[in-house]
Amino acid sequence: MKRYLLAHDLGTSGNKATLFTTEGSLVASVTSAYGTHYFNTNWSEQDPADWWHAVCDSTRALVRDVDVSEIAVICFSGQMMGCLCVDRSGRPLRPAILYSDQRSVQQCDALLQKVDAREFYRIVGHRASPSYSATKLMWVRDREPEVYGRTFKMLHAKDYLNFRLTGVMATEYSDASGTNLLDLNTLRWSDRLLAATGLDGEKLPALHASTDVVGELTREAAAELGLRPGIPVVAGGGDGVCAGVGVGSVAPGITYNYLGSSSWIATTTKEPIYDEQMRTFVWAHAVPGYVHPCGTMQTAGGAYAWLKNEVCTAEKAQAARTGENVYELINAQIASSPPGANGLVFLPYLLGERTPRWNPDAKGALIGLTLAHTRADILRAVMEGITINLSIILDIFRTRGPVDRITVIGGGAKGEVWRKIMADVYQAEVLRPNYLEEATSMGAAIIGGVGCGVFESFDVASRFISITDRADPDRSVAPLYARSKALLNESYESLAPLFPKFGRAG
Repeated sequence: MKRYLLAHDLGTSGNKATLFTTEGSLVASVTSAYGTHYFNTNWSEQDPADWWHAVCDSTRALVRDVDVSEIAVICFSGQMMGCLCVDRSGRPLRPAILYSDQRSVQQCDALLQKVDAREFYRIVGHRASPSYSATKLMWVRDREPEVYGRTFKMLHAKDYLNFRLTGVMATEYSDASGTNLLDLNTLRWSDRLLAATGLDGEKLPALHASTDVVGELTREAAAELGLRPGIPVVAGGGDGVCAGVGVGSVAPGITYNYLGSSSWIATTTKEPIYDEQMRTFVWAHAVPGYVHPCGTMQTAGGAYAWLKNEVCTAEKAQAARTGENVYELINAQIASSPPGANGLVFLPYLLGERTPRWNPDAKGALIGLTLAHTRADILRAVMEGITINLSIILDIFRTRGPVDRITVIGGGAKGEVWRKIMADVYQAEVLRPNYLEEATSMGAAIIGGVGCGVFESFDVASRFISITDRADPDRSVAPLYARSKALLNESYESLAPLFPKFGRAG
């Protein structure tokens, strides 16, 4: 049996190539970054050529000292809910529109004139929103008809990379459930919603299970990647679902929180969790027979990165001068402010919001600022605002049963200060596993291993995971954070009517 699983996590800020052994050990990890074009208030795009170059660069660096004949499979996790239009030869016809892009508000409004919002939610497990692929493709049809006319298929990020590897255009159920066009009950493209959108169903790729082998690595792609041709390429999954596999949420009972540029809380169930207010949603799972209820906010680590880049210039300068970690410098200040940030509240809606607001016009704000507040209070308020917003998602899942333990992954999970804030805000034990930023690609590795027959089942996930740290909640601060949550909710409701006046894409 071959020794290695090659997995990629094609994210918002770069591609992480990882090599795992079939015994569950991480051999190496290499990240190659690329940029995002943000414009028109809340539009966001990327160049698919940057994805391919990042995959090639990271793969070549990863396997430089590896016997590539020992690689059993290639599998991708990828950013979800995008829209990449390609022609019949697979050439991109325009930049990819990202999940965070909110330009298709008018198309979403038009769609909801034809389908009742609750009926829509029950079909796809998601509400109709500009965040999803369907209305983005409708926008291309309405605003760029020449591009739409030449579009052979609409692909997601990882599916485009799978095409570059194999020459096959396809998707799988988890990414398809991020289009707003997959019937979650039948795992087929919905004729009802295609009719309502007016989109050509022939422009959607063929559907597969996440564990299906979609093709083999071509000779041309192998030469660019530094690999051998013929390696099986497994369909993979959307990043949210791959992260679930990577933390062992492959059966009911494990809830986790991913903290990256965006952030989500998710769990695994046999039946969908439908929220009466339609705030959360449900993905098709990579594991057959299960679904993946989830709630995602737009800017979590993204808001923290904004804080670092635009507010914490002194910490950045000190880190550059001394070699200290800039995030640890920021965290030290945050720790010096008390829980509740002395009554300061931050609305973390810097790029509109999905869960729990579903408002593309939502904006960020600091509420309650006075001369008595310190810089440390402001920094802590930002971190608490992100976490409190996530706790609203958790509250929805808690209506179906207690959640006393949460595994946290992603770059944001590195900070001990943030993990402690999470434990206190969530009033739950917060677990840090051995793999944080590699958990999503590890999920892809496990999917790939199951798909190519190296593993018999998803139960193998426990082989890859161990817990390295636990943060216990302080019960005494629960009332304080309950008050902060109430203030955050009331502040949002009060300001929501004003947000469109600050600018809206259209």
